Formats: sequence, C-alpha cells, structure tokens
Amino acid sequence: MEDWIRTEAAQKRASREDAGFTLLEVIVAFVIAALALGVLYQGAVGGLRAAQNASRYEQALSRARSRLVIAQYGSPLTPEDLQGDDGGGFRWRLRAVPAAATTVKKSDPAGLRPAAQFPITLYAVNVWISWRDFGQDRSVRLETELIGETPR
Repeated sequence: MEDWIRTEAAQKRASREDAGFTLLEVIVAFVIAALALGVLYQGAVGGLRAAQNASRYEQALSRARSRLVIAQYGSPLTPEDLQGDDGGGFRWRLRAVPAAATTVKKSDPAGLRPAAQFPITLYAVNVWISWRDFGQDRSVRLETELIGETPR
C-alpha cells in the first residue's frame, strides 16, 4: 500500500508541475500573435492603398477622356498648350500640335456646283492628368490625332 501512496503523491506533484504554462511560453505566444497581427495589418493597409490608387487612376482616365472630348467638340481645334486645375487634387494639360496639313475638295456627286476646296490640319493631341498620392507624383497621358482648323 505504501508504494501506491508514493506513486499517487508523485503523480499529483507531476500533474501540478505540468498544470499551466510557464511565463516564457506565454510571452512567446504573445510575440507570435503580435507578429501575425502586424503582418495582417500591413496586408490590409496595402490592399486599401492599392484600391485607392486604382480608383484615382480610373478618375484620371475619365478626366483625360473628357478633356479630349472637349478638345474635339468644344471649340475649333488650333495649335495650343493649355493647363489648369481640374479639382479633387487633379491638374490637367492639353497640347495640340499640327502633324500634317492638306486641302480637301467638298464632294458634289451631281456636279451641279463648282467643287470648293478647304484646308484641314491633322493635330497630334496629348492630354496629361497629374495628381499626388501618398507623397508620389502620378500621371496619366492619352494621345490621339484629331482634325482641326489650319493655322493662319
């Protein structure tokens, strides 16, 4: 019976020693959890920045397309270099440069009127939209060619 009591006492002592975590194990667990949370936080912040950056590029493209439409249909296209503030932190610049010129005859299929000739010019048109994001200068540039008035 004495052996049984000794083994029971040894078991109680052993179970008390293994009953909880040591302070070192708890600190290591907290350090691992803090590192994991830090990585998750950085991933979330990086994702939000990427989404905001994509949104700003989309806005800039929309603004650049609008500037091209204004250049094409707003007033007669002439050689020009214009710039301004577009609001929302965006700036714009439009540059139209003559690329080629020719004279075109007006079409009269019946041949009832004398064919009038008029000069036209092909312009190389560039639109830049720029903005500042997270301390970096960013920009979008669209290029096209449009027909406009011949410079005099």
